Amino acid sequence: MAIKTYLLVCGGTGCVASHGAELYDALKKEITEQGAQADAQVVRTGCFGFCEKGPIVKILPDETFYVTVKAADAKEIVAEHVIKGRPVKRLLYDKSQSHLNTKLEDISFYQKQFRIVLRNCGVIDPEKIDEYIARDGYAALAKVLTEMTPDQVVDEMRKSGLRGRGGAGFPTWMKWKFSKEAAADQKYVVCNADEGDPGAYMDRSTIEGDPHSVLEAMAIAGRTIGASKGVVYIRAEYPLAIEHLETAIKQAREYGLLGKDILGTGFDFDVEIRLGAGAFVCGEETALLASTMGKRGMPIPRPPFPAVSGLWQKPTVINNVETYANVPVIILRGGDWFAKIGTPKSTGTKVFALTGKINNSGLIEVPMGITLREIIYDIGGGIRGGKKFKAVQTGGPSGGVITADYLDTPIDYEHLQALGSIMGSGGMIVMDEDDCMVDVARFYQEFCVDESCGKCAPCRIGTRTLLNLLEKIAEGKGTRGDLDKIREVGVAMQKAALCGLGQTAPNPVLSTMKYFEAEYAAHIDEQRCPAGKCKQLVTYMIDPAKCIGCTLCARKCPVDAIAGERQKPHEIRQEICIKCGECLKACKFGAVSRR
Repeated sequence: MAIKTYLLVCGGTGCVASHGAELYDALKKEITEQGAQADAQVVRTGCFGFCEKGPIVKILPDETFYVTVKAADAKEIVAEHVIKGRPVKRLLYDKSQSHLNTKLEDISFYQKQFRIVLRNCGVIDPEKIDEYIARDGYAALAKVLTEMTPDQVVDEMRKSGLRGRGGAGFPTWMKWKFSKEAAADQKYVVCNADEGDPGAYMDRSTIEGDPHSVLEAMAIAGRTIGASKGVVYIRAEYPLAIEHLETAIKQAREYGLLGKDILGTGFDFDVEIRLGAGAFVCGEETALLASTMGKRGMPIPRPPFPAVSGLWQKPTVINNVETYANVPVIILRGGDWFAKIGTPKSTGTKVFALTGKINNSGLIEVPMGITLREIIYDIGGGIRGGKKFKAVQTGGPSGGVITADYLDTPIDYEHLQALGSIMGSGGMIVMDEDDCMVDVARFYQEFCVDESCGKCAPCRIGTRTLLNLLEKIAEGKGTRGDLDKIREVGVAMQKAALCGLGQTAPNPVLSTMKYFEAEYAAHIDEQRCPAGKCKQLVTYMIDPAKCIGCTLCARKCPVDAIAGERQKPHEIRQEICIKCGECLKACKFGAVSRR
């Protein structure tokens, strides 16, 4: 008997962390115990993207979309929906549309998205190659091997306008062309899956949900440039992605899609995995290649570029996960089709990890040229708690902040660069009125200090100098001259640092200073943090008119800084207070305030 109902369960890391694995097991158990195994099947998929509402269960063919599902809900889902055909209304995303069985296209989070990279995530079981093949998987590779010359592939990539999605935005076709034309007895194709930006998880989710798309694209690149070996460099902190990638490689070899004489065409290509130790600098391509070869992950000056002299000093094409995931679709549907999406200079789509003070956090894929306002308010659902939007950080430690004045700015490489930020790999962190820009800059600079390889003085000394100055300002000890020093050091780093880490490390500092100079001035001139984030500049006070002497704040204080008798107003001894804020959290009468 044919399966009538499919229960798609998100198996991405986010949902797994929210007990999605237990949910999957519970649904399978209930299907068996309630005798529905002949009619229903539970499928573990990749990430649906709507991480805020996970774990997610999507039921086919009616496309019912359940959110925040728990293992305890499995019995009711099977009994009511699978067996009786009645949706469990309390689990639907939109309860007001419960009679319609809210579908994906009915949800505002998805309405402005356009999925190319994430086309199979949340749709197929990433551990089953047959499901990938059923959705035109490896058809692009077959086309390249049997119908196209390498020059035609390069030309199709040129038509597409695809630019590297790792941050720099270099034309993909040009990399491939340089490597194809370089003479060598061995060439390599490398996938950069060393995603290190705070808050970014685009590449991890893509590999978890659709690993074959990356393998297929790498094989296409190998055929195009004349390479027979591929390497996926992925950080060891991604165990689920690594597991799915290993399974995919094994299956592709069994199906004759990797290895010797692929599809009987005489083309040999195989892929191996190299695990990174989590160094942010290894996201830089020359440092990544050094690490792959067993050396310390440190960048080297360019030229020569990896396309001509990369892995083992051989021509090497290196792209990141998202870039590769676009390739099979471009080959099948044509470069001209892809180029119609997005903007003339920034074609296609971009995947972002939308996080921070946002109602609908998650993984989104949108056409280039969409505005920040559409992303934050239409897709993201606005600022959490009704707070005021303050800024959005794009590009992670290499990027900058964008303020409310620029919410209608199109998101593409050119416009972001003009604002002092970058596309980066795709992290997008939303901040509200409670975030301090000095503290934000300090956080990113601290990250860069930790992650700098120390090879060049501009980065090694510059990042530490910037951090010291920011800490000084955050403590209320800064001067106006410190701002001039920050600008001077930052500009010097941009010009003199060896690699992209050092060159872009000042960006968050310089952009926050540019757009929030008044906030820096408050820290310096008034020894005040307007957002109340910098502990040294915060004072907690008790209003005697509101305090009833319940002693709750005193009991919560970890250093016994609050004095007073029961049923009488209390006071905070400022010389002892460590500014932890526990008293503010504990007070139920609004007597404690922060200044």
